[in-house]
Formats: sequence, C-alpha cells, structure tokens
Amino acid sequence: MAFQVLGIGSSLRNNASSTASLSTALDFAKKYGAETRLLDLRQTRLPLYDPVENKSSPDIQKAQDDVLWADALILSTPDYHGSMSGAMKNFLDYFWAEFAGKTFGYICSSHEKGLTAMDQMRTVVRQCYGWSMPYGVSVRDSDDFTDGKITQKLESRLDMLARDLVVYGNILRQQFVKDLGDSSNTFASRYRK
Repeated sequence: MAFQVLGIGSSLRNNASSTASLSTALDFAKKYGAETRLLDLRQTRLPLYDPVENKSSPDIQKAQDDVLWADALILSTPDYHGSMSGAMKNFLDYFWAEFAGKTFGYICSSHEKGLTAMDQMRTVVRQCYGWSMPYGVSVRDSDDFTDGKITQKLESRLDMLARDLVVYGNILRQQFVKDLGDSSNTFASRYRK
C-alpha cells in the first residue's frame, strides 16, 4: 500500500500562493511514491468548532475521512499577524487522536519567514502526539513566484520537503503501526484499541 499524504490548504483567497505551493509539494510527494489528496478549506468549509455541539455535515465527514486516510499531512497557511489562518486553527481544533503517530510538514506564505505561524502549528501537532519535520517551507510571493508561476528555487525547497516527509514519515508511521500491535510499553500503546 502506498504511503498516503494529505495536504491541508487553509487560505480562503483565490490563487493563494500557499495553496499553489502545497499542490506542488503534493505533486513531488507522488514522484516519491506517495498517494496524495488535497483538502482545500476554501472548498470544504468546516463550521466553527464547538466541542459541546458535535454537528455533522458532509464537509466535516470529508475532512475526517481524509485525516483518517492519511499517513502524513502537510499543513499550509498564510501568515496572518504572525499566526496561522483561522481556517487552519479551526481545522486543527476538530482533530487530536487522529494525528498521533503521523508526520507533519509545514508551508507558510509570509512577508516575513512565517516562523511563528509554523511554530504554532507544530505546537498543536506536538500536543496531539504527531511528529513534525524539523523545518518548514516559507513562501514569499515577490521572491518565489514570477508571472504567477513558482520559481525553481521554491520548487527545490518543496521537492525536499516532499521527499523528506515521504521517507521519514513512512519510517515513523510503520513503527507506530507496528507498536500498536505490540504489548510493549511504547508511545503508541496509549492508542491501542
């Protein structure tokens, strides 16, 4: 079975550079043997998360199915005031146990470097017992796009992220799944059914 990578695009803008970069990263992940899906939060609209009212909708079900399907995820966001988009934060609020044992990559479109936005996403993922790539890809429109097309320099960074996510994510995921079936006291033991 192919390694499965889900990309989460959280910009609500048309032709967003963060979503275009994510699509390119997913294309590179395919090159490394992964099966991919894109969950574009511009098209799949999740209602504001309410822990008391557990509403069900086709969009919530689609997001949940995609997250459960994934072995690894790439979170992509614009940088809004040094943080992730509200759509991304809302998406992350819906899940926690589903992230355990999965590896995450990060893309942030920013006039700065997007470091605080990526760090905040990493913090959420860590709290949900997911693994994070030790670096993210920062995207700056003026440096990384020419006439609306991704530059070779950005392509190179996205290629590296996709390759590393598939290779290292696959190793971590295989071990996590193996540990689910083991009786040893492991990180995965708390997720045994």
